[in-house]
Amino acid sequence: MHRGVYFDAWFPRQHCYHPSLPPRRLRMVDDLVDFRATVLVWASMGGGSLALPYLEQEAFGPVDARSRFYGFVNDSEFIAACHERGIKVLGIVFEAQGWEFPVELTDDEDAVLALNELRGVGKRDWMGLREFSSNRYPKLWKPVEHYFPDGLVNSDGEPVTDLIEECVVRDIHQQPCHAHWVECPDREHQCYYMDRNNPVWREYLKAVIRIQLDAGADGIQLDEAELPMGAFQYGACFCKDCMKGFRAYLQALKPSQVDIALDGVDLATFHYGDWLLAQGYDFKSGRESTPLFGDYYAFQCLQIKKYFAELADYAREYGRSLGREIILSGNFFNLEPMYLALADDVDLVITEMRNTTYRQPEWYRYVAAFAGDKDVVVVENPYGGVVPELIELLGKGRGYDLFRLSLFEAAAMGANMSVPYGSWMGSVIEDSFYAPHELASGVQAFLADHEPLFARRTANEVAVVFSVESTRELIGKADASDNTTNARDESVVVPYRVATETLANAAVPYDVVIWPDGVTAPDRSSCEALLRYSTVVLPDVFALTEGQVAALSGYLDAGGTVVVTDRAAPELPSHPNVRTAHHGVLDELLPHGRQVSTDASVAANLQHLADGSYALHLVNYDYDRDADAVRTLTDIPLRVRLPEDRERATVVASDGSRTPLELGREDGAHLVCLASLGVYSIVVFHDGELP
Repeated sequence: MHRGVYFDAWFPRQHCYHPSLPPRRLRMVDDLVDFRATVLVWASMGGGSLALPYLEQEAFGPVDARSRFYGFVNDSEFIAACHERGIKVLGIVFEAQGWEFPVELTDDEDAVLALNELRGVGKRDWMGLREFSSNRYPKLWKPVEHYFPDGLVNSDGEPVTDLIEECVVRDIHQQPCHAHWVECPDREHQCYYMDRNNPVWREYLKAVIRIQLDAGADGIQLDEAELPMGAFQYGACFCKDCMKGFRAYLQALKPSQVDIALDGVDLATFHYGDWLLAQGYDFKSGRESTPLFGDYYAFQCLQIKKYFAELADYAREYGRSLGREIILSGNFFNLEPMYLALADDVDLVITEMRNTTYRQPEWYRYVAAFAGDKDVVVVENPYGGVVPELIELLGKGRGYDLFRLSLFEAAAMGANMSVPYGSWMGSVIEDSFYAPHELASGVQAFLADHEPLFARRTANEVAVVFSVESTRELIGKADASDNTTNARDESVVVPYRVATETLANAAVPYDVVIWPDGVTAPDRSSCEALLRYSTVVLPDVFALTEGQVAALSGYLDAGGTVVVTDRAAPELPSHPNVRTAHHGVLDELLPHGRQVSTDASVAANLQHLADGSYALHLVNYDYDRDADAVRTLTDIPLRVRLPEDRERATVVASDGSRTPLELGREDGAHLVCLASLGVYSIVVFHDGELP
């Protein structure tokens, strides 16, 4: 499992400005070694969203003597220094961002006197993608033809001299949209939301990738991987290329698949935005019930898969032309279903969780299912969660156990929570997130030193199905706010969420099985994937593909138990092993009883280790705010069902201590008693020496 660091390295007590990250110093590498880092995310060379010459300055630009005095280096030099310590660095491609900044210049426009943060000197103007694509500053930047010898030509065959005007996302009224979540409200800069469906923007992004790989980046992280679907929150996109693409999508449908709302409509000239406006729709209010929304959603899912894969393939091919195999990754935000089809194209899954809370084991179990056999790195989100409060606590020397919980919880549940190193605090708060060095180093040392006690493979008896077609709309309603608030509407009941929270809160170890709809992502359901579970829970799974019906039929015929809550799919096989339950009633969800029995307020996950041992990961959430510490629980009996008997048991505490346990057996279960349980412990059931 990778140990990631969220390496923006933005300054304390200042805005976290996109897209350019602060200059790197050699001392930072020493910190990363202390963190036992293996990979850095959001780490390097973001300036391509401002201009390609600016990106080249980040990568290869000269560093003056005064900066050298304190170990400042350019990004290519920093990457080389990381390589000497075995740390991989990903170049960050801010795909959705197109920037314009206020600038102050000399009268001859041959030097920048101030950029973004102005000084009131020199000649005032703008600097960004518009100026780059129009060759506005020949004394400062190489011409656009240096990077694109044949120029840039759009899908209508027209030459492009304004990248923003050409490639920006547009709402239904053809107004350009902004990426508000990165614009600082007290600054004049402007960030336009760009559209990867536009072939001109894809060509520009490929140039960004080339420069990053030329600078030695170990891989590429494609941020905002779902563009332009993230612009749904702004009532977009209705740009010419999205409208052309949707028209072609509808024309390719079989007559029986075309929505009845299009009866009598000439698809050869159809414009979705104009058609909606004529009927009084704005694609903002009641968007999910807008005519043809399902078709438009499916079309955009196919588009993001197509063009994400195009950039991923290009990056790999270019890396090979340099003699390297690279890491390809993307920011899959909260791992919504729209990202499922993209997972095939990455080597490393990165998720910027929508809501960061102090207890969310059920979300991490979903993350582990999404990632499958691939590494996953999680970063916190400053919007709609506890991060601002946690930073305030840490600044006062408090909240250390809460921070430990955030990293240990992810590891226990099958993911990696990155260490924040000047990480993003949004566009409003003037600060960045640095965890206390010794605190972060201590957690990371434990995770690194005990790698053999972690595995992707589990031995959990229960599986909960996340049905994309059944659950997507409800989650969309519950999480309908924009990404500057990330609010959740708790009045919207999502049975999948209730079922998984019920299990997690009761220390029931379980796996999530994700079933795509077979249209926006391939359906790979199989009976074989279910046979290892004694119980499969279907929370409000009212839609099944043919493959999913076959998988359930085979599983039931093999003796498995299916528990159905809320709505059931008409195609669900009729079988005596199908039970019904209420989504929040624990005993009804577990017809075979609990695999792990304990009264402690913990979350549990049972992993099957490489040497055949079983590791029960226990996370203790009993935080006492007055004492500012997780209460140490004492004399905790555990009853654990394992697939196979083991002769010995040892508890490994988060301080690294190892204590043999007296192991008993009763009715096929293993019985142990923990003398104490702090923030986190691992109970290992083994035969030989502890790995």
